[in-house]
Amino acid sequence: MRILLIVCLLSFNSVYALKGKRNIIKANAIEKSLLIEFKQELNNKKLMSLKKKLFKLSGKSVPALIKVMKSKKYSDKNRWFATMSLAQIMGKKSSPFLASFLSHPSWVMRLASMKSLSALGEKKYSSNYAKALKDKSFIVRRQALETIARLKLTDKAPNVWAMLYDKANYYSTKKGRGVKRTNIIREAVKTVGDLKFQKAKKPLLTMIQKDKYKDIFDEMDYSLVMITGKKSPKGDRQSKKRYWRKVALMNKTIL
Repeated sequence: MRILLIVCLLSFNSVYALKGKRNIIKANAIEKSLLIEFKQELNNKKLMSLKKKLFKLSGKSVPALIKVMKSKKYSDKNRWFATMSLAQIMGKKSSPFLASFLSHPSWVMRLASMKSLSALGEKKYSSNYAKALKDKSFIVRRQALETIARLKLTDKAPNVWAMLYDKANYYSTKKGRGVKRTNIIREAVKTVGDLKFQKAKKPLLTMIQKDKYKDIFDEMDYSLVMITGKKSPKGDRQSKKRYWRKVALMNKTIL
């Protein structure tokens, strides 16, 4: 009886070990196959086909996706696709790994990771998003602004407001006769409104009266509505200016 039990145990262990080995071989084959596909130039048709395969494999595709994200051997487009796919397949479980790419040397990977985290609704990396508002890449700065607005990170409103004073968000005019605001300034002004940043109210009430800010008039008008809760009158800019002047005077009287 004892010998029979030992034989049975040995047999069971052998089967289990064989099964484990087969699983490893199968996993390696899946990874190898996916990496070969990621090496290719993926058009829309191939991307759709690969996406279906990745979602069908679910967690089994993760090792390949991680390798693609981490390696320069793959194109930026494919690394971007791998990042988005990982977030969709793993959900918030992938967040810590995605967050490690927020300071990646490649702006594409910084952008992809932040966009993925934004889609996942991850607020715990808000400090990273705020830091990215000063990223050397204009596109990454823009994504950081969009993420902060989308996730309604009100505590980062001061960082957004500071973008108005960041030289990186301006460009020199022809012949160096001055500087102009980039579109990101318009977005920043709107975002402080969306975040209802009260400390921006006073400077906005002053700025909206000045012609040098006429290129962002509509954005200032929008933000003042959002911050004050008041309704801007219909009509031309002069009508709106008069209205906000009254609001500014009323605020001074109250203060």
